[in-house]
Amino acid sequence: MSELTLTLLRLGLLALLWIFIFSVVGVLRTDIYGTAVSRRGQRKALKQAEKQDRKATSRRTPVPAAGAAGAAGAAGAAGAAATTPEAAARKGRGRGKGSPTTLVVTEGPLTGTSLPLRSGGILIGRNPECALVLDDDYASGRHCRIHPDPSGRDGWVVEDLGSTNGTFMGRDRLTGSRPVEIGTTLRIGKTVLELRG
Repeated sequence: MSELTLTLLRLGLLALLWIFIFSVVGVLRTDIYGTAVSRRGQRKALKQAEKQDRKATSRRTPVPAAGAAGAAGAAGAAGAAATTPEAAARKGRGRGKGSPTTLVVTEGPLTGTSLPLRSGGILIGRNPECALVLDDDYASGRHCRIHPDPSGRDGWVVEDLGSTNGTFMGRDRLTGSRPVEIGTTLRIGKTVLELRG
């Protein structure tokens, strides 16, 4: 082999070695810090979630007819509205302080953001798949979830999904899942969330 061929082989192997090192560092960084999320992406995801909720609500909202038929239609529509998942879930939740309907960010980068509680639940974390995407170093990819209580006794419950830094309900660190009501505050890193009616 000529000296030029050997030099080119050495340079090629060195370049491959550096590419391998950078790819390993990138994977480790993603595992440690999670997926990088842009604020523009957060706003877009929140707007899409709100838009879907509005569409779902408008499909379920009955339009009363005019006159005597309207009164009968409104009575029938009221019965139909009570059979929607959200209405059925709210019906069983009216005990205690009250059943929350909205999640509001009161502290942190997303202060002022509000999301309606959906029967499918709300996933909170750093991953773009979450309904509320937090740009917080202390939040895990899939940090916690707020969803209707499967047993139907407690209305809504919050469940920590094995987050590294924990979900705090008031001053207590959440383990497993616990029922929530209007006025309950949750803290995830620098973000504080409040459940409102």
